[in-house]
Amino acid sequence: MLQISAKITIPDSEIEISAIRAQGAGGQNVNKVSSAVHLRFDIKASSLPDFYKERLLQLHDQRITKSGVIVIKAQKYRSQEKNRDEALNRLRDLIKKVTLRRKKRKPTKPSRSARKKRLDRKSKRGKTKALRGKVSE
Repeated sequence: MLQISAKITIPDSEIEISAIRAQGAGGQNVNKVSSAVHLRFDIKASSLPDFYKERLLQLHDQRITKSGVIVIKAQKYRSQEKNRDEALNRLRDLIKKVTLRRKKRKPTKPSRSARKKRLDRKSKRGKTKALRGKVSE
């Protein structure tokens, strides 16, 4: 059972985990042991609330397929158990990320005194540069 929040959990039956061989360096261990983990989670067939499903399906994340399946591959560690925990943590983080709402931006503009100071600095800088010109006789 994967605990997302105090009220929301995902049963293990909805998460499909399979062990595969890891890629990359590691010598003989990589060729013999299936330490990497492939996690698959079908959003549409899950018991998540509709709010979560809609937000997950709207995410533009490369781990979510067009058919609405989250695919996570974890191969950071040499042990299958640690990779399994890593994959489950990544799934939890992805689902939690969907629940956060961004603050709406309040449009602002500079104050009158800030605009005046900026223009004064510009004109002062321009005068300084004008004084660097050639001296006429």
